[in-house]
Amino acid sequence: MAEPLKAMYNQSFITAFGALVQSGWAEFDAGRFVGLTLDKGWEQLELKGRMRRITESLGSTLPADYKEALGVLYAIDERCVGFPYLFFPDFVEVYGLGEWELSMHALERFTARSSAEFAIRPFILAQTDRTMARMLEWAASDNEHVRRLATEGCRPRLPWAPALPMFKRDPSAILPILEQLKCDPSLYVRKSVANNMNDIAKDHPDIVRDLAARWTGRHEWTDWIIRRGCRSLLKAADPSVMAFFGYEGDAAADSVEGAALVAREAEVSIGEKSELNYWISLRSEEPLRLRVELGVDYVKASGKASQKRFLLIDRTVAASQRIEGLKQLDWKDLTTRKHYPGVHQLHLLVNGQAVADTAVTLHAEAQGQVRRT
Repeated sequence: MAEPLKAMYNQSFITAFGALVQSGWAEFDAGRFVGLTLDKGWEQLELKGRMRRITESLGSTLPADYKEALGVLYAIDERCVGFPYLFFPDFVEVYGLGEWELSMHALERFTARSSAEFAIRPFILAQTDRTMARMLEWAASDNEHVRRLATEGCRPRLPWAPALPMFKRDPSAILPILEQLKCDPSLYVRKSVANNMNDIAKDHPDIVRDLAARWTGRHEWTDWIIRRGCRSLLKAADPSVMAFFGYEGDAAADSVEGAALVAREAEVSIGEKSELNYWISLRSEEPLRLRVELGVDYVKASGKASQKRFLLIDRTVAASQRIEGLKQLDWKDLTTRKHYPGVHQLHLLVNGQAVADTAVTLHAEAQGQVRRT
């Protein structure tokens, strides 16, 4: 089993980082920093808890003056690149809310080496107009990491971060940034623009439909953003979005002459996998644009079900064609999804319409069992 991500913050990492800080500021008490960080409760802390503990330990050992503390971090930040160093922008979030201009400069600098999309959000909440104006400036940066911060940081529903309720109510302040970046040369940035659009679509589908209509056909990069930004609307089989992308919802389902979804094993345990066979027979005189999905009604802790869809096919198929395939469904617990015992209903969907169904009964993982993979 792979080590949890939090394990990257271990005694070796903390000790080495303390020595690095001391190399940039001779007065730094590296031993005290390590002691504070690894103090009681460290082993029980999860990833974000460990990150915040490092931040707070720096706050206790760097100069009390915020500007001076940033100076120490600036002396070493070029040697601190990648995900583990998210505590650099976290330091700004914790200690810099009262120093807006200094903090904007720090986040712009630090995001190029790790990422500041989480740290910028308290500044957006505290000074929305001022911070969004700066983010619009960042959208014109030569640095792709800074441009990505402009759009990723203001996502209304950024995962693992507090929501921005004012943008869930009214995302109009975000739109100039998306307009600026809708044909960005960086895929890293384009993915973020699409993710922001997808967030907006969950509360304001009409806005995203309008963006799609206005942007389409301008450039292949923009068309890619549109499609990815509309993915939740596609999964929900939104009729106007389905039509926009050339899917004929009811017409395609009506063209299904026969279909089947078969689970090779009707019962499995948590941690195992299911193999599913499916086929669809079409009776159509013209080629059809099909979006074929597997819908899984995952049983939740409450006993209720929540559906997640997995894309199987997305293409134009010839008239009167038979389609068949195999899908492997993994019942292993993830950080984003925990499985619970019960009967899980499975659905084969064509352009949002169910054409075949089956079920898999999921059992609790037995102690010491050998998993079938």
